[in-house]
Amino acid sequence: MLESNFFTKFLQLSDIRTVGFILLLVALFKVINVLQKKKVSFSTRMITGTLIGLVLGVIVQGVAKFPENPGDIAWINELSGWYSFVGGGFIDLLKMLVVPLIFLSIIRVIMNMQGDNLGKLTTRTIVTLIGLTSVAALIGIALGVLFNLGQGFDVINNTAEIRESVSLAETIRGLLPSNIVSAMAEGNIVGVVIFSAFVGTSIRRLSKKYAETIEPFVKWVEASYKIIISVTMTIIKLMPYAVIALLANTIISNGIGVLASVGKFIVCLYLAVLIMLVVHMTIAMINGISPVAYIKNASEPLILAFTSRSSLGTLPVTIETLQNKFNVNEGVASFVASLGSNMGMNGCAGIYPALTTIMLAQITNTPIDISFCMMLLVIIAISSFGIAGLPGTATIAISVVISGMGMESYFPLLGAVIAVDPIIDMGRTMLNVSGTITSSISVDRGLKRDEAKENKSVKKAV
Repeated sequence: MLESNFFTKFLQLSDIRTVGFILLLVALFKVINVLQKKKVSFSTRMITGTLIGLVLGVIVQGVAKFPENPGDIAWINELSGWYSFVGGGFIDLLKMLVVPLIFLSIIRVIMNMQGDNLGKLTTRTIVTLIGLTSVAALIGIALGVLFNLGQGFDVINNTAEIRESVSLAETIRGLLPSNIVSAMAEGNIVGVVIFSAFVGTSIRRLSKKYAETIEPFVKWVEASYKIIISVTMTIIKLMPYAVIALLANTIISNGIGVLASVGKFIVCLYLAVLIMLVVHMTIAMINGISPVAYIKNASEPLILAFTSRSSLGTLPVTIETLQNKFNVNEGVASFVASLGSNMGMNGCAGIYPALTTIMLAQITNTPIDISFCMMLLVIIAISSFGIAGLPGTATIAISVVISGMGMESYFPLLGAVIAVDPIIDMGRTMLNVSGTITSSISVDRGLKRDEAKENKSVKKAV
């Protein structure tokens, strides 16, 4: 044990166990590196990294004798800091790409788009995203009632505080980029999409009369897009290493014993996630993609979303997967995935608010009838606009929904659920990304079918 502040606070290496598990992480990175050199597929390396991270987290907990409060143990805090440096650093690199990638891709898509496809694309995207979130909410409501969530729940020492909620009008206005630099800095992706759409539309409008004048900017957009895609692919190659640290750190920081107090809620949420995944696979199958192919092709962004707990951080990987694995038009992939990282999130804005509201109703003996469920469904659908795809923002979603249901005074009763939010958030975020992928596929295939019909009609007319 090294007690010096230099080791405890600066280096965070005051315990031999901290050093040992850091060296073990480095050794496990070597395993992934060997697999990479042997040309093992990226998906296999991702799955291997996930399994290694799971086992590593359990081993650390075992060495610490499975403490109820891992945060009270100094060497675990030190180890978590180092693992977070690796896993969180990777997510930071991905987030670094989000704004330039979306800004450039949306401009590029719109300036090259033909006909009136932009209106169709926007309408279908919003309808599909909100529609899937409503289905997710229905599943959450049904399971919440079926499982009797909240009955016999311990309400002692629950001190969670409700987040400030705002009206629908304020929420929508908040998405408008009054300052585009501020919107980019704050990660307001919808704001970036709106600004990029205006730029792209203006380029289309000026392309005939002022083609020579705007040509340098058009070439800059094309060149910059190629460069940012190259940077994206370079960073994505680090994913199998990052998921080891991300998943292990989640287990290390939260422990295993904490799951027992809200075990029924966790089981119910993950069951809802599985059911909704089946819905996603069914929609994919309707659009010509088998369930096996869907899971295989979507595995990389889903695993990253599960371990990173960030829909927004996963966005570059989601777009790349849609284009290369599902043959989704790059414009549709960029547009739908961008909006899907901020609205219509099946897990955070659909299932989770539904389950928590039903749980509160059961705890407080609030009648759950048809009108209650219909009102809850409408509020969830409306409030799913503009939920940022970052870890922890689902708490804002349930705050808005619970306030809309007039139950904000009961929010502190959710303290135990909020305490295990990282464990819950893994499944929620994975479902968010799966919903975005499914929506992108559905919108893309729908537009292609419309285009095929139009071409067929033109041929008949000729």
